[in-house]
Amino acid sequence: MIAILVAGAVALVVSLLGTPLFIRFLVHRNYGQFIRQDGPTAHFTKRGTPTMGGVVIIVATLVAYAFSNVVTGNLPSASGLLLLFLMVGLGIVGFLDDFIKISRQRSLGLSPAWKIVGQGVIGVVFSVLVLQFPNERFRTPASTEISFSRDLGIDLAFAGATVGLLLFVIWANFLITAWSNAVNLTDGLDGLATGASMFVFGAYTLVTIWQMNQNCQLLSSVGPSCYEVRDPRDLSIVAAAIVGACFGFLWWNASPAKIFMGDTGALALGGALAGMTILTRTEILGAIIGGLFVLIILSDVIQIGFFKATGRRVFKMAPLHHHFELMGWGEVTIVIRFWIIAALCASLGLGIFYAEWIAG
Repeated sequence: MIAILVAGAVALVVSLLGTPLFIRFLVHRNYGQFIRQDGPTAHFTKRGTPTMGGVVIIVATLVAYAFSNVVTGNLPSASGLLLLFLMVGLGIVGFLDDFIKISRQRSLGLSPAWKIVGQGVIGVVFSVLVLQFPNERFRTPASTEISFSRDLGIDLAFAGATVGLLLFVIWANFLITAWSNAVNLTDGLDGLATGASMFVFGAYTLVTIWQMNQNCQLLSSVGPSCYEVRDPRDLSIVAAAIVGACFGFLWWNASPAKIFMGDTGALALGGALAGMTILTRTEILGAIIGGLFVLIILSDVIQIGFFKATGRRVFKMAPLHHHFELMGWGEVTIVIRFWIIAALCASLGLGIFYAEWIAG
């Protein structure tokens, strides 16, 4: 438990104190955000605000994870390192996207095709590696079974190991792409994605602590209530570190934002969330815990699909938060109300997680 608290505290301090230093560096280099011309006109005032703040979130998480393990004298686990690999890898893809926007002075960075390729390469490597590295109990960081709050018994390897690996890679990459894009779409208002991420990863901190205390590898008698998660301790450290990093960053990202996380932070957080659902065996439950992100990406899918089918729009503008902006809601009002939704979704997910354990 000490390691988890240390990770959260260190990440908060690094992010809180490091962000203003990074802002000065970005301002000195004239690395400012470019605003899409078809967006709400109120956003034009944000043009030139420093972006790529996700670098601070990533660095704070890495420093906190390393410091926590050093203080407690523990070696990093395969699960923790793979989760950080996915987070950093997608963060690099986002960084390239942000850097192209800045260097070419436009609101569009990497082409959609190249962004998908980048996400795909990182996702494939991650999804292959999480089925390797068995421990002394022959448990790998992930399994080929579809999971809700634990594996459901629906094994993708039903037709053999090779087919199972292929199907798992496809399934894992669907989750990685969906979550990274969902967080990226949510990052459209000051502090919205940062605050929502705090609730989601805060919930996962509690989930992984519970899985650590009820782990099948530690209990003398194995029953239906214990969890087969390989390294819940390390996953809880990473989750707590992300909460702390987002907490410190939010001080500077809240309206009016002094810095944006950019695609660097959004893709990194989305990747971390996808990895967390896979490694904790909560792939479907994650859609409830991160319900706000799901709601926002669904609004975009509905808008595009309905427009292509009928030529009309469901919302004034997608994603959903821009719809309410055009309805006249203030930015701070939208952000706070969406935070409430995020907190309710995270609480509902935790309630379902605990109820399933009681039933088991």
